[in-house]
Amino acid sequence: MLPSAVLCFLLFLPLSASEEPEELTVKPEQDVTLGCRALSDGAVTLLEWNRRDLKDDGYVFFYRNQRAYEKYQHPRYRGRVELRDPEMMHGDVSVVLKNVSVNDTGTYDCRVIITGGNESRKLIDLTVSDSGEFVETQRLPRRLTEKSK
Repeated sequence: MLPSAVLCFLLFLPLSASEEPEELTVKPEQDVTLGCRALSDGAVTLLEWNRRDLKDDGYVFFYRNQRAYEKYQHPRYRGRVELRDPEMMHGDVSVVLKNVSVNDTGTYDCRVIITGGNESRKLIDLTVSDSGEFVETQRLPRRLTEKSK
């Protein structure tokens, strides 16, 4: 029989591992796709892209009621973020961030809710680097976490 502390650790291990951020590194002035996908093909009722350190000051991208709302965006992102696929086919809720700068470095949080209340989340650690020793890296996306309401 396992001690209760070990059992609790094992129960929470899969949840924390699935929320490990995808790492993405790009050069300044590039356009970058922040990838995110709903777990099923239902209609998207809410899509929020946040940057963790700017969360209270506005969204990176906000979509509800079948349209995007630029007025809820943080001023730094207005006019620079759009859906990669405006029809969000097959649950693709990725966004393109245009003309990135070192000020765009941070952890981005995608939260999508589809009809029926299923919620998916994904984290991306974006690094914008202008160093001469630049190497572009991108890990394969991890599975999204899902919550049912």
